[in-house]
Parts: sequence; structure tokens; C-alpha cells
Amino acid sequence: MAELSDLPLRANLVGKTPYGAPQAAVPVSLNVNENTHPLPEAFITEAAAAIAEALRGVNRYPDREFLELRAALADYLDAGLVPEQIWAANGSNEVLQQLLQAFGGPGRTLLSFTPTYSMYPLLADGTDTKWVGVPRNADFTVTPELVVSAIREHNPDIVILCNPNNPTGTTLSAETILAAYDAFDGMLIVDEAYHEFNAGAESAVDLLPGRHRLVVSRTMSKAFAFAGVRLGYLAADAAVIDALRLVRLPYHLSALTQAAAITAIRHSGAMLGTVGEIREQRDRLAAALNELGYTVHPSGSNFLLVGGFADPNAVFETLREQGILIRNLDIPGHLRITAGTESETTAVIEAITALTA
Repeated sequence: MAELSDLPLRANLVGKTPYGAPQAAVPVSLNVNENTHPLPEAFITEAAAAIAEALRGVNRYPDREFLELRAALADYLDAGLVPEQIWAANGSNEVLQQLLQAFGGPGRTLLSFTPTYSMYPLLADGTDTKWVGVPRNADFTVTPELVVSAIREHNPDIVILCNPNNPTGTTLSAETILAAYDAFDGMLIVDEAYHEFNAGAESAVDLLPGRHRLVVSRTMSKAFAFAGVRLGYLAADAAVIDALRLVRLPYHLSALTQAAAITAIRHSGAMLGTVGEIREQRDRLAAALNELGYTVHPSGSNFLLVGGFADPNAVFETLREQGILIRNLDIPGHLRITAGTESETTAVIEAITALTA
């Protein structure tokens, strides 16, 4: 069997590694920021019926423009948007990939502020877009001054701001987003994958009017507990959606995905019913770890970045041996922990307490 090195791989992919979050069948899996709560039974019943009905027509291609789903997403965002301003794909990673296919590519640059979502440089590699990672401030914040300085120095074609940021949980101000938009003539993407967990926060969706280069990306994987369905979406000027049609694959959203997502939005109140509890468990975990002497960074998401571990890898491996999976992202002294159910959070607290004693 051949090795990767035997293939005529594109030069910018040589030596790179794929996305690699561990997957393991453990009792407590808190490493990829999923919503670990069960789905509402009423939704499951209705979604099963909707998918069964969709199956009757799968001998035909699905609605290429998925207009019903786009209308449902526009209603969910409740920002005066029309379906022509909404786009969706198989997870927000595909949404971001399509944006880079349309606005990135050879000779163009994507900039963001590190540490941030590990897929951004991988998506840049996949589209042959140059990646520039600018370090965040020491407390992981990104200020208007930092944004403007970085944009002026690197002159990027695309900037991605993750809000709240993964893996730090740090939030951004509207002032910072506007400073970024006004600092250059390229595309500004605000990735709001975790927005529903950021209690009371304004969305960059509200900044869209009059800003045709602004894109707001969202996902149903997190707060909606819909990670296995793969549905990400964005809101933007209708011209951006026209650009994405140039690069999307035909019929890229299956009829089954569309049926499930439309049903989930119809049940959005119940689907998001666990968000408050997840915030409570996040804050409970933060309080417990603070009491143990660890540094818990402020988070507007469903996870915590925790510092103060002398050997993060040893802690990660010890917890995994106990059936608890968290995330080691190679940030010195730090581990990331998703807030799960009450029992899952208790298991993490007890395990780390035992290690600290």
C-alpha cells in the first residue's frame, strides 16, 4: 500500500495533519462542545414523521435552494431578514469552506486571532488560502486596537472573528466587530457557533444592514443538540449568497437534512430548553475549579478554558482512563472542558478534585 508521500499532493498540504479531536465511547464525553442533553421526545416524534415523508421523494433531487429551510432560519433569527439573506450547508465548517472558496484562494489571505477554532487554518489550507494567525492579548481578549493594527499590518482578504471564541470562551464587543469591518475592504466573518450560550449578548446579525461585506455564521450543532445532523448556516447580504451559489455542490443539502432542520426550528423553544441548565453547569464547574486554585477564563459559551495544570497531558490521560474525555489543545498549562449534564459535571469536578488533593 502506498504512503501519502508517494502521491503528488498539493505543496501547501505536505506535512499537514487533519482535524483530529479524539472520538471514544466513554461514559463522560466533554471534549467537542456538544450539547450532551437528550432531545425532546415531541421533536423526535415529529422529526421521524417528517423524515419518513421526505424518504418518499428521495428518488428525486432535493430542493436545491432549500427555500423553506431558509425562511425558517430567517424567522428564527428574528432580525428582519428575508430568505434571500440566508444560506445553509452541512455544518458551519462547510459554510466557512464555501466562503473561502468564493472569497479566498491562491494569492489571498485569511486572518484570525489565536488561539481560535482549529479548523480555520485547515480550511485555509484546503482552499489554498494563506493563513495568518495573530496572537490575542494575554487575557485572550481581542480589542478594536488589536484588530485594526493586525489588519493594517497584514492586509488580509478575509478576517474571521469567533464570538464567543473557541477554545477560550472569550466574547467580543460590537465596537471590535465594527472596527474590523471599517479597517479593510475584504470579507468579515463573525462565527457565532456558540451564540445561544452567551446570555443576553447582541448578535452581529443586527449589524448587517448597510454592511454587504459582513457575514454571520451560525450552527445548529451546539445549542440545538443537533451535531449529528450537520446543519450550519449564515446570514449576509443577498449578494454573498449569490457568490456562494458559484462554488456550492449541486443539491448539497439532502432532503432528510432539510426535513429534520425545519422540524427542529419549529421546536426551537424545546430544543433550546437545556441552554439555561448548561450555563448553570458551566458556572458550577467554574466555581469548583476556581476553589481548587485553577485559573478559569471567562466564558460566554458552553465550555471553559482552564489554566493552572502543571502537566495537562497527564491530567487528560488520567481522566480518559476514568472514562472522562476532555480536550487538550496544547495551550500551555490549559485544558478545555465542555459543560455537560449535572451528573457529567459532577464526575469532572470529583475527578479533578481527586487529582488535586
